[in-house]
Amino acid sequence: MQKIKAIFKVDKPVIAMIHLQALAGTPKNNLSSEAIIKHALDEAKTYQKAGVDALMIENMHDVPYLKNNVGHEISSLMAIIAYLIKKETKLPLGIQILAGANKAALAVAKAANLDFVRAEGFVFAHVADEGLIEAQAAELLRYRKQIGAEQIAIFTDIKKKHSSHQITADVSLLDTALAAQFFLSDGVIITGNHTGDNASTTDLKALKEKLNFPVFVGSGLTLDNLAEYYPICDAMIVGSYFKQNGYWEHAIDEKRVVLFMEKINELRNN
Repeated sequence: MQKIKAIFKVDKPVIAMIHLQALAGTPKNNLSSEAIIKHALDEAKTYQKAGVDALMIENMHDVPYLKNNVGHEISSLMAIIAYLIKKETKLPLGIQILAGANKAALAVAKAANLDFVRAEGFVFAHVADEGLIEAQAAELLRYRKQIGAEQIAIFTDIKKKHSSHQITADVSLLDTALAAQFFLSDGVIITGNHTGDNASTTDLKALKEKLNFPVFVGSGLTLDNLAEYYPICDAMIVGSYFKQNGYWEHAIDEKRVVLFMEKINELRNN
């Protein structure tokens, strides 16, 4: 638990997602680098004003996603954006690069002085939209050591959304979390089956009972269910709910963010 406390400095931090506009070379890209940077900075400032505890950037609009490796045109612009957001807001900041481009994310985090990365495909294997995603823990942690980035936390998805887990159907969520812990993950992220879907409260309770290890809720949080999830997690990642009509592609709804954070602060003070 030491890294999560050192990074966030608040109880049960709320991490707001900044879904970057489609980056250069991807099919949906129609903006200049300057416009993409401005859009991301504007979102970061909106979230900061609304009182979120931390931020994370992700190349969500870069569909269809490459598997494991992305071009330098992606990682270099993400590094610039991350550096500017960190400098502007001073908030804890993380990064995920889709899909499974965990080494690239760690390199950006090192270059931009970020606090954490979100990694998929850390232990075991699963079949995602992009194909077979295999475990990267050993390579990723050795890379972190080599580049002197051990202060950067690696929070890892297990039984990841948008994926088939039939090949590990005989491995429970708890056993997967224990494997991630044994392989030196800094915390596990639990999601629903799709973006915006609720994570299982039963699963979260089971993990919290068995693990002395950070457990994040990675999808499905809303103002209405927040009180249910708050006691059974260590951190919350919120993307879709903070957008207009609760849809990830839409613009931020600042009122939603403010009300959510007011509820968080009420729960913290009780």
